[in-house]
Amino acid sequence: MEIANKWKDYEILDMANGEKLERWGDIVLVRPDPQIIWKERSFLNKWRSAHAVYNRSKTGGGSWNYKKHVPQSWQIKYDNLTFNIKPMGFKHTGLFPEQAANWDWMRNKIQMSNNIEKNNHREIKILNLFAYTGGATVACLSSGASVCHVDSSKGMVSWAKENVLSSGLADKKVRFIIDDVVKFVQREIRRGNKYDAIIMDPPSYGRGAKKEVWQFESNIDDLVELCMGVLSDNPLFFLINSYTTGISSKVLENILKIHIKNKGKFSSGEIGLPMSNSNLVLPCGIYARWEK
Repeated sequence: MEIANKWKDYEILDMANGEKLERWGDIVLVRPDPQIIWKERSFLNKWRSAHAVYNRSKTGGGSWNYKKHVPQSWQIKYDNLTFNIKPMGFKHTGLFPEQAANWDWMRNKIQMSNNIEKNNHREIKILNLFAYTGGATVACLSSGASVCHVDSSKGMVSWAKENVLSSGLADKKVRFIIDDVVKFVQREIRRGNKYDAIIMDPPSYGRGAKKEVWQFESNIDDLVELCMGVLSDNPLFFLINSYTTGISSKVLENILKIHIKNKGKFSSGEIGLPMSNSNLVLPCGIYARWEK
């Protein structure tokens, strides 16, 4: 398991009974998590520090119960990256902190490539699909790559722009696209555009900008095959991240092995977050990678 254990502005303080107690900078939130099926809390007193609790509704969705003042938005840092946090209607905050494990891996690959090819002045071009609020976009920009950020939600793309500005990366080369991912990749193939690395974090189910339906199990293999048409002749990496339940990381690795013919290394596994003052780790998702 790849563990995102370098955070200073984020930590899991405790977790039990389907809930995690998290510190986001100075704000402490309680949010549900289906992986937390054990019942015993480790630090009873810490739960009293919560500023807000997200309560699920029996009819679907849920709402925030604010116990203390919580700003509409605030910022947290990871290394030299800055992210804007906002409690959202469906328990989310606009950031998945476990993804720091993938950010570190991508930044290392980009920096190593830049060091090797610095005399060739090669620009590393990244395609970030289902890019959400731009955690991976910000990470790659900070390492010197250019990024094409694609998401079907106008609101999420606006949020990603905020994160780029807050991280001091406004002068970096980034292109923001609000579109259905499949249709965008098809157009890039027709245009002859190529990318040195592809990142994707597809939802289990979703709709595109024009109500196009996406289902992970039905569409992920076709999308990876399609992306081979925009992968450069000398690619750096390909990363798939997923939160779809019931899918093994080995399945994603197999899909990459079927479609990527370049020599390199394949790997897959889980990503997770440690709980502070504990030996417990929360599994948060899966990944598969190909790297040069």
